[in-house]
Amino acid sequence: MIGRLAVTEDSTAPSHVSGLVKWFDPVKGFGFVVADNGGPDILLHANVLRNFGQSSVADGARIDITAQRTERGVQAVEVLAIRPPAVGENPALADFEGIDPEIIRTAPLEAARVKWFDKGKGFGFANVFGRAEDVFVHIEVLRRSGFADLLPGEAVALRVIDGKRGRMATEVLAWETGVKKASV
Repeated sequence: MIGRLAVTEDSTAPSHVSGLVKWFDPVKGFGFVVADNGGPDILLHANVLRNFGQSSVADGARIDITAQRTERGVQAVEVLAIRPPAVGENPALADFEGIDPEIIRTAPLEAARVKWFDKGKGFGFANVFGRAEDVFVHIEVLRRSGFADLLPGEAVALRVIDGKRGRMATEVLAWETGVKKASV
């Protein structure tokens, strides 16, 4: 049943749950999901998230998971979908102001690896396959894409435009998600 953890106290049968990421800490390697229809917080372990193709998820992101009751409480066993947190219509960065939103939305997906990302500084860089220049990745773009952080060497798909300060990511996708979107 979508949106409800349909397990009894003694049941360990997995259930489909829709909810909101309460918080996720990539350093600690876990976080919690609040189910739309209530119930206990659901543990989301970094390994379950990595199996989906992401190393982090933004607080407030919408998430569909398969959850299961265990001796230690309710835990996510599979991530099925992640949707970024809701945002307003304003551009993610002042650097995007004046750029046609259609150009930003339709920029082609490019295969990339994260060079480095510093959450404290609020930005990082990625290398696009076959190109020498770095691509700037701002934390607000990352958050609006549903991520909380990126790891060096992580494979991602980026929508990239030529901005006021050079090549800039307008969207970050988990590699697997990017491959699926590029083939549709």
